[in-house]
Amino acid sequence: MAASLVRAARFFGVESSGVARLSTAHALAMQPRISKLDHQRHPAYLHPGHTALILLRDVGVVDSTLLAAATLVETEDEELRIGLDRVRAVVGEDVAAIVDAVPLPGRADLAERLVVAPENVRLVALAERLDQARHAHMRDADAAWRRALLEEVVRVYLPVAERTHAKLATRFTHWSRAFGNRVETGGDA
Repeated sequence: MAASLVRAARFFGVESSGVARLSTAHALAMQPRISKLDHQRHPAYLHPGHTALILLRDVGVVDSTLLAAATLVETEDEELRIGLDRVRAVVGEDVAAIVDAVPLPGRADLAERLVVAPENVRLVALAERLDQARHAHMRDADAAWRRALLEEVVRVYLPVAERTHAKLATRFTHWSRAFGNRVETGGDA
């Protein structure tokens, strides 16, 4: 994934110093994944790279600060999060500030926090949550977790995406329909 991310960043026009910064951030995000996950099976293993690729390919983001932050946001697995002090030390205060500004799901005020967040923070939050949702069917989770994820995406993330970026809104809409059908039919979501 690291090589694919670098190639994509170069292809989309991220400057050389930005590609290096993105690569450093991605390597940092991968540290707990390498030590804790079975890379052949766990859906979270490729998550940092996938999130940055969503921003590159779907949104056209070439800002290395946003791309680096995207690799370091982890909303689902606390044990895979990198502490903000470590983020600051390795990739900088500006990246850490964006990571810190992305609200975690499950908050009562999540929709409000996303709506008032700066657009760059919303884009990172949406890309990260979209990738988490895209791989939800691979998680070892019960039906209640799946229903809660679907409800939160439909109630919060989809409307925020509709206000923020058309392509992300389209992707959330597609995911919501497909995942919703699986949840409603009791299939393996």
